[in-house]
Amino acid sequence: MTGVPGVDHPEEQTEAEITLTGRGVSVSSRVEVVHDGHVTVRPSVSEFVDQVVVKVGDAVEVFWTSEDSQRSLPAEVTDVESGAVVRWRLRATGPAEISQRRKAVRGRITVPVIAEYSAIELRGETADISEAGLRAEFQGLGAPPEAGMKLDLTVELEDGVIRTKAEVVRTQARGAHWVMSIRFLNLQEKDQDRVRKRVFQALREERARKADDAPPGLRG
Repeated sequence: MTGVPGVDHPEEQTEAEITLTGRGVSVSSRVEVVHDGHVTVRPSVSEFVDQVVVKVGDAVEVFWTSEDSQRSLPAEVTDVESGAVVRWRLRATGPAEISQRRKAVRGRITVPVIAEYSAIELRGETADISEAGLRAEFQGLGAPPEAGMKLDLTVELEDGVIRTKAEVVRTQARGAHWVMSIRFLNLQEKDQDRVRKRVFQALREERARKADDAPPGLRG
């Protein structure tokens, strides 16, 4: 694929979000290969166990961050590889552009989080977070909360605590641990800004680490 990496298409070995057009499903992924108009990604589909997430011919949008903005690329699924390693091959169907809709960008950030509901307090750590919500692993206690259950959530960012109402999107039990996807409800604008700032900081730090780890001849 020709063009400027990060502008006309996502860079290899970076994070991208794949959104299924018209279905309201978004999956985080790692971009493996970009070549000749195609993008190959390894999606994180652990939250969709036993579900067929995409099929050949599906229309999707690829979202990624470029510096402090977000870009999108329309594409079509051309191949789905299942098994121990899941890969999707996507063909670009149009040019990349600055995303025209507000899309929450997720970052891999690990901070303490507390979820309270029905006199139960769950403690855990985030796996990733955005201004729209988070995914976290908790120590299980009682019965797992069902989708739609309301929570009082406390997130301990480095610059202070965020408290907000939230809602469970899904819960996946892994033995004594629960991995929960949670949506924020009416998060204050100042706290949205704090989360967004922290996410872009994490993405910049990740890019810097990758640059440091690259062989000398490949460093920019």
